[in-house]
Amino acid sequence: MTRHFTLPAAETRLRKLARQRILMMDGAMGTMIQALGMGEADYAGQGCGCGHHSDQPQKGNNDLLNLTQPQAIEEIHFDFAMAGADIVETNTFSSTSIAQADYGLEGAVHDLNAEGARIARRACDRATAIDGRERFVAGALGPTNRTASLSPDVNDPGFRAVSFDDLRIAYGQQIRGLIGGGVDLILIETIFDTLNAKAAIFAAFEVFGETGTPLPLMISGTITDASGRTLSGQTPTAFWHSVMHARPLTVGLNCALGASAMRPHLAELAGVADTLTCAYPNAGLPNEFGAYDEGPEDTADQIADFAREGLVNVVGGCCGTTPDHIRAIADAVVDHPPRTLP
Repeated sequence: MTRHFTLPAAETRLRKLARQRILMMDGAMGTMIQALGMGEADYAGQGCGCGHHSDQPQKGNNDLLNLTQPQAIEEIHFDFAMAGADIVETNTFSSTSIAQADYGLEGAVHDLNAEGARIARRACDRATAIDGRERFVAGALGPTNRTASLSPDVNDPGFRAVSFDDLRIAYGQQIRGLIGGGVDLILIETIFDTLNAKAAIFAAFEVFGETGTPLPLMISGTITDASGRTLSGQTPTAFWHSVMHARPLTVGLNCALGASAMRPHLAELAGVADTLTCAYPNAGLPNEFGAYDEGPEDTADQIADFAREGLVNVVGGCCGTTPDHIRAIADAVVDHPPRTLP
């Protein structure tokens, strides 16, 4: 029997737009938060009434700012949207019970995600009210700080700090919160271990079935060094074949590398993937202080080469990229047609 299904409305609109032009993602939330110079009191939100408490220090828990400093996060989203982003990522990269365990805030997961989605939606709606361009909110799922494929103990290679089911449950909690907050799609990003990503994919389809709310998926891997492989050992081609069953809206690469170093790996992925490709590299490599020195024009020129060579359908920025970077990238790719799907 032939199975008939209807694409989610957001996916239909995004695919239509992607046939017309290269779409834009936003830039680095962490970079923008660091520039605000917030201290422990700002993160913890003393007196904010957010409803969650931990005795552990919270400085650096950027996702908690969804609850304690929502206006600051909304302004960052808004600035990226006005810089040209069609797709704005929620500030929820570490909003799983696994990652929040470091801060003693496992119980805040639902609120972190639901509020993260609502904040991004408000920012997008504000931008759309100004210029009439539709924006889409992507619920961001990070890889967590544990890997399901590798042992963290060199003396015990069979040991695993997390199981597939641990990840599936944690991602399911996160996705329920994101859907409750109204995201348009789910972004599984910065994938260094494909088994973690497969747990996120599994959880996504479980939740879609529970809620009756299927959403398009974006899947983005990370090539960790010059070997051209993910941390768990896969080439871009192997990575694609491991996740293609999810029929993602986009597959691509982000983080770890600047645009020039990412290019050959992106070209390999674009050569095998039968869906839209997405690339959002760092602003070069970090300096000795962990900061990124590559300016907007330099990053934009390199990403323009991606577009000129027909490698991409969606572009944006990762670590070190600001609204100025996104604006420059948008200007650099505007005259180039999107990659043609095989």
